[in-house]
This record gives sequence, structure tokens and C-alpha cells, in this order.
Amino acid sequence: MMSVSLDGFMEGPDRELDWHLVDDELHRHFNDELRAMGGFLDGRVTHQLMADHWPTADSDPAVTGPEAEFAGIWRDMPKTVFSRTLERADWNTTIRREVDAEEIRALKAQPGGDLCLGGADLAATFMRLDLVDEYRIYVHPVLIGRGKPLFPASATRTALRLTETREFGNGVVLLRYGRREVAPAE
Repeated sequence: MMSVSLDGFMEGPDRELDWHLVDDELHRHFNDELRAMGGFLDGRVTHQLMADHWPTADSDPAVTGPEAEFAGIWRDMPKTVFSRTLERADWNTTIRREVDAEEIRALKAQPGGDLCLGGADLAATFMRLDLVDEYRIYVHPVLIGRGKPLFPASATRTALRLTETREFGNGVVLLRYGRREVAPAE
């Protein structure tokens, strides 16, 4: 699950995300989707951004509604952070130094819900290792001109099939793609 500008950037040139249009409707949708997950897999930067805000966000009187609800979802969800430098992590979090493709495949095979991947660099690694089964891209109606592209350059072509679209009241559009099954050769 990733938010992206219409011109394909997941963050601005200075890592800004202030262009994200997350209102109560979209946040409720995120909560419903994320509550059903089996775990969050994040890179260090994404994890630290989340850990700096969500553990106690619902104790802030200014944080209400779906935002306050997400604080509990985030705290309770098992999390894995991939980092070579992070020494410790709280809030139901395990640290992994490297992405081990076989370990991830085994984790994906366990019951308990899908795994949600967060962080552009980590996502690029998962794409390179062919570990992404589904893309849920939230396209925000804004052109930011430059920044970090959601998809890195790649020599690999991946065939996908559209499985869902949804337009939200704020103009954000969900594009959900799964792997296109390749028919076996006869």
C-alpha cells in the first residue's frame, strides 16, 4: 500500500508528504484494510516516522476519529523493521538486518492475513526479489514535480491485472493490481 502523486512520486524532494489528502473517509478505509493485515514490514525511515507519532497519538485530544483508531491498530500489529543500524525498537517490533527472500516467503505462507509493506527502498528490494504479490496504489490528485519515484528503474517486466478501483470523495483513487497468472506452456 503506497500513496503516490499523479506524476509518480511517493514523497517530495525533501521527503515531504504534506500533499497527501488523507481525510476521514480515506483514513477509515486505511484502517479497515490495515486492521486485517497479519503484520507491517517497514524500512527504518518509515518505521521511525510511524514510531515517532502513533504509539501515543490517541492520547492527544487533537487526534480523534479514524486517526485515533489507527494508533491502536498500529500499536497492536506485529511489525518487522528492516535496518542495518537500528539498535532497538519497541511496540511489538522485530528488527531484521537483511531481507531474506526465503524467510519472507515462509512468513507470507503463514496464516493470519496479508503483510503490508512500507517504505520505498524496502519496496524496491521486495520488487527486485519478486516478493510483491499485490499493489494497492493510492493516486492523489496532485502533481509535485519532483521527488522520490514510487517505482525504481528496473530491467524486469511484471505483468499485472487490475483487481479493484475506487474513487474517494477527496479525489484520491485506489488502483489495486495483482499478479497476472501465466498459463503453463503446453
